[in-house]
Amino acid sequence: MDEKIKELEKEVGYIKERNKRVEADKAWEVSMVRMLSLTVITYIIASLVLYFIGVNNFLLSALVPALGYFLSTQSLPFIKKRWISKFISK
Repeated sequence: MDEKIKELEKEVGYIKERNKRVEADKAWEVSMVRMLSLTVITYIIASLVLYFIGVNNFLLSALVPALGYFLSTQSLPFIKKRWISKFISK
């Protein structure tokens, strides 16, 4: 019986550790650090592409996709909330 209890405690410990990892992954998905990092990476890549294809004012032009990404991430929580409320009410 003690062996069964120890095995169950071990399994609960594994589940708690897994839940911590899942919660951390969820927190990362909605974090400001992730969103800003992706915005900066988008800006850098767009700048490089525009530079190599010879666009005048490539640094200014690269703001368009970077700001587009940033704004899209700001509107998604609102859209997600509406979608979830409609999905649940079905």
